[in-house]
Amino acid sequence: MAADTPPMPPASPDPARRSGARRPGWRFLLAHPAHFIAMGGGSGLSRLAPGTVGTLWAWVAFLAMQRLLSPAAIGWVILAGLPIGWWACTVTARHMRVADPGSIVWDEIIAFWIVLWLVLPAGLLGQCIAFALFRYFDAAKPGPVRWADQLFKPRDDAGKEAPRWAAAGFGIILDDLVAAFCTLLVIALWRAFIQ
Repeated sequence: MAADTPPMPPASPDPARRSGARRPGWRFLLAHPAHFIAMGGGSGLSRLAPGTVGTLWAWVAFLAMQRLLSPAAIGWVILAGLPIGWWACTVTARHMRVADPGSIVWDEIIAFWIVLWLVLPAGLLGQCIAFALFRYFDAAKPGPVRWADQLFKPRDDAGKEAPRWAAAGFGIILDDLVAAFCTLLVIALWRAFIQ
């Protein structure tokens, strides 16, 4: 067993835990830096709509970054956040033994940062529209987002084969990047043809 892999949880009557999945809590969040990053500093621990909570956290964090950094510096933060997030999502998913845990929200965070970085400056209404569009594409997963979401998911229905964790980590982020692209495309079309 790798040194950075937490021990297996004990057997439990809960089917999610019997499958080897870990239900994350604050202890798990703080057990490894990758967990803290992947779970958005705790925003992914929300029992109600963790993806939405993670996106809200991304919005607040971006507005704070905007006060401290230039747009170019924010671009570098986003660029660095992609491989760091891939690593963090990979490690956290492997430790939880789930290919795409709902508590991992780094994918929403980095993708929504990209949306805000390219949409701002925009007023509050424009930011709310960007938020609503992104959440729609991320949650409903229409067309290309669904394709990206399924691309790296394990296909073994028997559950005997472990996922390829690096691919699973990349897949966690990929569908949100496609959701961000779809969001930006709708906003660009709206600005081009309606404004």
